[in-house]
Amino acid sequence: MAVTSETGPETLEGTLDTMEAAGEKDVVSLDDVRVSIGQKAFGPMLLFPGLVMLSPVGGVPGVPTAMALMVLLVSVQMLAGMEEFWLPRFLRQRSVQRSRLTKAVRYLRKPARFIDKIFRQRLNRLTQKPFTYLIAATCALLSLMTPPLELVPFAGAAPASAITAFGLAIMANDGLAAIVAFAAAGASFYLVGTTVL
Repeated sequence: MAVTSETGPETLEGTLDTMEAAGEKDVVSLDDVRVSIGQKAFGPMLLFPGLVMLSPVGGVPGVPTAMALMVLLVSVQMLAGMEEFWLPRFLRQRSVQRSRLTKAVRYLRKPARFIDKIFRQRLNRLTQKPFTYLIAATCALLSLMTPPLELVPFAGAAPASAITAFGLAIMANDGLAAIVAFAAAGASFYLVGTTVL
């Protein structure tokens, strides 16, 4: 059973459950996921696009760029101090076949259970203000580097991993996870500097 709160799912597997249950049709839109997760769930809304980019769905042309735009929008709203996030209609209407989404969720479920055993509340200050502003700024930079990385096979996994870790850190109030995410972000910046620039 997914553990949820006012700010959305509190575990990675809970987020996967929410993604899988979103909507009622054969096609699941980003708006279906947004409504299911909740509009105050900044952590899950960073985690969701990271997971999509890391899953087989992330191999579909254009999907990483759309997810990067979502990360950028959520990050900017975090920087602005907004309590609820907003997404434009054209992004909310982006959709995927439920069968493809279900396949991606099943692909991620086993590692999710393992990761949920690792993440827990510790060093909480690193996932609260003013550090959330630093997390948001870093995620914004990661989102900006994602589109050109679509041209490099598997390179997009680096920023996606960092964004996913930041989402998990916020959800679990895990400062150690935030430190790991910053390290992953640093590796991503280095990757871009050596392979794209």
